[in-house]
Amino acid sequence: MTSLQDRLLAAHARDDRAALVGLYTEAADMAANIDAACFYLTHAYIFALEKGDPASDALYQRLKAEGRV
Repeated sequence: MTSLQDRLLAAHARDDRAALVGLYTEAADMAANIDAACFYLTHAYIFALEKGDPASDALYQRLKAEGRV
């Protein structure tokens, strides 16, 4: 299996914003602490906003719950 980092780099290389939303969300879910999780959630949220992905609502709520918006 390809590592998450490799999948993120590949998605960036092909500018696959849909994949980036999912991959950064996955990274947030696996993060060792809340600061790292919110860093990844912020990236996922930005990519979701850029592509009009409905996941942006849930990502916003997760960031809001942590006092990050």
